[in-house]
Amino acid sequence: MKQACIALLVFGSAACSSFAQTTEQRIEDQRVRSVRAQLDSAVILTDMGEYEAAEKKYVYALKNLKSIPSDLAYNFGRNSYLIGNYAQSIDWLNKYIQLKGVSGQYYDDAVQWLEKANAARLQERNREAANAAVILSRNYDVDCGPTGKVTCPVCNGSTVVIKKTYFGDSYKTCTACSQKGYLNCEDFNKLLRGELKPNP
Repeated sequence: MKQACIALLVFGSAACSSFAQTTEQRIEDQRVRSVRAQLDSAVILTDMGEYEAAEKKYVYALKNLKSIPSDLAYNFGRNSYLIGNYAQSIDWLNKYIQLKGVSGQYYDDAVQWLEKANAARLQERNREAANAAVILSRNYDVDCGPTGKVTCPVCNGSTVVIKKTYFGDSYKTCTACSQKGYLNCEDFNKLLRGELKPNP
C-alpha cells in the first residue's frame, strides 16, 4: 500500500510538472506564432508598397523574437532600401548574406538590393559632402579674441614641423607662422580657408 501511494505521488507530481511545462510551451508557441504572423503581414505590406507600416511590423518582430530568422533580415533590408534608409538596408542585407551565403533562397535578390543600397548610400554621402562644402566654403572669419593672435595650428606653437618617415623623423621650420609660433587673425582665417601662402 505504501509503495502504491509513493508511486501515485511520484507519477502525480511528474504529470503536474509535465502539464505546467506544456502550458508554458503552448504560451510561448502562441507568442512566436503571433510574432511570425506580424512578420508575414510586414512582407505583404512591403509587396503592396506600404513601407512605413511594414517597417513598424519588422521592428515589432525584431523586438519580440529571440532569434532572428534569415528571411526577416532579407525582407527588412529590402524594405529599408525602399523607405530610403540605405545604411540600415546595407546592414540587414549583409546580415542575410552572412547567415545564408550563396545557398540562400534570396541570395541573388539580396545582392541586387545590396548593390542598389550601396550606390544610393554613396550618392547620399556625396550630396551630404557637397552640402557641407557649400556651408564650409563661405568666407566666414573666426574671431581670434582680444589679442588678435592664435597659436599656430600647423606647428602647435613650436615653430618646427615634425614628419615621421621610414628613415626617422624629419624636422622643418614652420612656413605658416614664420618661426613665430603664432598667427595673426588675418593669417589664421586665410589658413582656415586654404588661402595662406607659405612664407619662405
